[in-house]
Amino acid sequence: MPSKWATEPLIGVVSYIAKGIPPAYVEVEGDNTVRVLNQKCNRDFAISYTESRLHDLSKRSVPQEKYLRDEDILINSTGTGTAGRIAQLSNVQCPTIVDGHMIVLRGNEKITPRYLGYALKAQQAKVLQLDEGSTGQTELDRGRLLAEIEVSYPISLGEQEAIAATLSTLDARIAENKKINHHLEQMTQAIFKSWFVDFEPFDGEQPSEWQIGSLIDIADYLNGLAMQRFRPATGEVGLPVLKIKELRQGSCDSASELCSPSIRSNYIVHDGDVIFSWSGSLLVDFWCGGDCGLNQHLFKVTSRKYDKWFYYAWTCHHLAQFVAMAADKATTMGHIKREALENAEVIIPDEDSYRQLGDFLAPLYDRVINNRVESRKLSHLRDSLLPKLMTGEISVEGIR
Repeated sequence: MPSKWATEPLIGVVSYIAKGIPPAYVEVEGDNTVRVLNQKCNRDFAISYTESRLHDLSKRSVPQEKYLRDEDILINSTGTGTAGRIAQLSNVQCPTIVDGHMIVLRGNEKITPRYLGYALKAQQAKVLQLDEGSTGQTELDRGRLLAEIEVSYPISLGEQEAIAATLSTLDARIAENKKINHHLEQMTQAIFKSWFVDFEPFDGEQPSEWQIGSLIDIADYLNGLAMQRFRPATGEVGLPVLKIKELRQGSCDSASELCSPSIRSNYIVHDGDVIFSWSGSLLVDFWCGGDCGLNQHLFKVTSRKYDKWFYYAWTCHHLAQFVAMAADKATTMGHIKREALENAEVIIPDEDSYRQLGDFLAPLYDRVINNRVESRKLSHLRDSLLPKLMTGEISVEGIR
């Protein structure tokens, strides 16, 4: 540990600790309202908001300190697999309280808010282990959280802020990429609808030379392997297995299973591949989480004739219908059959129209993929720097 650093339990560097307020208020719309945060802290160290419930606080006395502030740290207090997940608030613009399933922390005069947030995030794995209960809903052990989680910090507040600013720069770029991609995805969806649903460039009428086909006419849907049969051989460096969980979170992690890298090449997924989960949680997405092996219940979507933008957009177009079909047939886990792909209608434009639209849409989709790959690399860089900066193993000056 470098000189002029200190280490102490979390309880020694916080000035306020409280659980959120249960959302038991009368639902109204008016001036005296607050937003209720949901209890889902995501993996990007951010908070998901909901403004769907507005609660009148006039009939109850809410202590002033219960209202959230910028840079308050929130930790899930309940939830199987999520109790202990950490996030930090930013840009609180109106009176806001937090749901009762979260713990609020604020640092004291020894530590800057952003530094404390990153110091806790560096110990996310350990915090997640402080839950109680073996079945059903689990509860975070707040006493152990405050006593067992130790925070190392430079005595200098300026040095703390310099460390936090370095990490924050990476997070800001990741957030900007996400924002850009959100707009790009909205744009591509609107253009697709304009051409293939509303036919706006053609005065609302489908051109007579355009053909009708199905999803299997424009793409190949390769189902994955039962990867438990393809474990790494002795001496092989395993390849992460892409399952529904990994597709939903957009990355593999230390808990992901491994398969042999010697599986057939068409079952290896690369950045930019289109993946369609056809069982359980149905979704279609570009995979941008690095090389991995395709597990069963997932389709890798490719085409020898059509471009990625075309078969991706059409598969997404039918997703809501597929979700409804799976829900209707669900017993334990909803799914669709391959015949659903055969019956999913696709409109195939003439070559000139296809080329014209592709020249516009393909670069937009490529940018979405590139932004997500960049964000993954930035996340890895942040996560590798985080524990080293938080213990003084490396200094900010050492990485500039």
